[in-house]
Amino acid sequence: MTLAALVVLILKASIAVLVFTVGLGTRPRELTCLLRRPGRLVRALLSMNVVMLALAVAIVLAIPLHEAVRVTLVALALSPVPPLLPKKLVKAGGGHDYVMALLFSASVIAVLWIPLAGALLDRIVPADISIPAPAVAKLVFMTVLGPTLAGVIVRLLAPGLAERVAGPLAKAATLLLLAGLVLMLVKAAPAMAALVGDGTLAALVIFVVLGLVAGHLLGGPSPGERSVLALATASRHPGVALAIAQLTFPAEKAVPAVLLLYLLTAAVLTLPYVAWRRKALAGEAES
Repeated sequence: MTLAALVVLILKASIAVLVFTVGLGTRPRELTCLLRRPGRLVRALLSMNVVMLALAVAIVLAIPLHEAVRVTLVALALSPVPPLLPKKLVKAGGGHDYVMALLFSASVIAVLWIPLAGALLDRIVPADISIPAPAVAKLVFMTVLGPTLAGVIVRLLAPGLAERVAGPLAKAATLLLLAGLVLMLVKAAPAMAALVGDGTLAALVIFVVLGLVAGHLLGGPSPGERSVLALATASRHPGVALAIAQLTFPAEKAVPAVLLLYLLTAAVLTLPYVAWRRKALAGEAES
């Protein structure tokens, strides 16, 4: 096994374990919370799916970008909420039930939405875009739905065990994930540096910032849910995005470097938003 393959395996395993630990703290009824609130679900899907896809298409049409950047932006817009986001969303003021329902609902709907949106894009901008639903379903199940449901089932059958193992497992998986990301960043650093200055960074900043704005505006009257939807809209699943890009345009070898640059950009730009929302929510609680 090559070092690159080992790093990918470490990342996949650590993410699966982290999602499993999130499931260990989730009750079954929390996953279906938004099904009982269809208005909130529609706003969330509009923000995360429709608005972000329209935004990505507008960016790639308006700004001359490297083909790998164009492919990656559209793939990111098609991707659902990343599986590592729940704890960050809860800290930003969202209720655990809303956060988990958002993650679960977006992942389930992504199985149908991604192939449908790909076919629609191919009609608007013919580019031989074909995203098979079985491949999407397998990826989403392996990275989000499967580990989440496994954690929920363990909590349901053995709540004491779930409480004991969640913390240690999360810490170990986080360390593995950080190690894998560092190795990937070191390897991709030259390719990432080559992308800076040609419009790529500006396009990624626009994508993330307008995603935050869209989610905040469509989040509804609850301050906490506005914060959650803003972060969920601006943050996309890099694993699904990479798979979409490789399925549709396998010749674009710079896609992983663009994805890593997006992750860094999103991490930096969401920090001030989270700090602002925490301060605002604390002020509302005091008043």
